[in-house]
Amino acid sequence: MTKLIKLSERLTTIARQVPQGSRVADIGSDHALLPCYLIQNGQAVHAIAGEVNDGPLEAARKQVREEKLEDHIEVRGGDGLAVIQPGEVDVITIAGMGGSLIVKILSADPSKLQGVQRLVLQPNVGEDTVRTWLLQENWLLIDEHILEEDGKFYEVLVAVRHENAEIQNAELYAKNPLESYGIPVSREQMIWMGPFLLTERNEAFARKWASERQKFERIIQTMKQSQAQEAREKEQAFSGLVKQIEEVLQCMQKDRP
Repeated sequence: MTKLIKLSERLTTIARQVPQGSRVADIGSDHALLPCYLIQNGQAVHAIAGEVNDGPLEAARKQVREEKLEDHIEVRGGDGLAVIQPGEVDVITIAGMGGSLIVKILSADPSKLQGVQRLVLQPNVGEDTVRTWLLQENWLLIDEHILEEDGKFYEVLVAVRHENAEIQNAELYAKNPLESYGIPVSREQMIWMGPFLLTERNEAFARKWASERQKFERIIQTMKQSQAQEAREKEQAFSGLVKQIEEVLQCMQKDRP
């Protein structure tokens, strides 16, 4: 029996979101660790490892050769979804890049999303940008995960095609995960912090937003030193964000026994 490739916690979390029997395209695959694992684990029946840069592209080819998976994984060079054809895969994974770049990749050629039933996306920053795109394009957000690894926080977003995506997304973002505490939560805040993550509110979530609060508080202190009207407006905006974070963290404190 082939020994499974060992993945980081981040990649393991992404792998768990891929259904059995999938045809997967991993965009920005780097060393093709995720496709190799998915094939070895029987989750994927075929995989495409896409990479635009020569170094990672060659590293991916080397990894696939070493694992003897050339019959199951195609390593292709190209920018974003240029490495796939319409209808070729049913799952796309994109991880380890900014949310704006993920959205740019997904938006470049809508025809390439033909036949794709699931997106597993892990933006390093700009998660709200990805959630906004999913809403605009009628992808149904079905799950979110947050984890901390090597001092960094990662969010994994899972979205699917659904005939009633627009209605179900509207229902998802209309729910108030802090309703029992009497705290209002806007649609914008849910896009910012994540509807599922706000509902679950685990320890990684708490640590991330405590860190974000500190960052915003430092910005506010910098703004206070300026006399410009623009600084006052920014100070007010960041103070509002800090208030939202504090309310969520206070709820988590109340949840603890």
